[in-house]
Amino acid sequence: MPGHPFYQSDAWKALRLRALRRDHWACTLCGTSVAARGQSRVDHIQSRTARPDLELELSNLRTLCPTCDNRRHASDKADAADAHMRGANADGWPTSRAHPWNRTR
Repeated sequence: MPGHPFYQSDAWKALRLRALRRDHWACTLCGTSVAARGQSRVDHIQSRTARPDLELELSNLRTLCPTCDNRRHASDKADAADAHMRGANADGWPTSRAHPWNRTR
């Protein structure tokens, strides 16, 4: 969501810089330096969608390198995709109503 107006706000830009300084311009997961231009990602630990009340809380931010940020987003997408694929009844049909096989046309 980098194109979202929130990410252009002065409040976000100032808080983002505070997070980068707090984390010494290094990925909090792997330790890689993110000081080079275009390498830093500041991630909401709990998403803005899930916890909008924490979107400007320093404690809800972490610095990530591009590799770790991409892994995190890939993991989120996989978790969301898997959520409707878990569980099946005795006949092999998925138990989740969200599964595509259980949706009505």
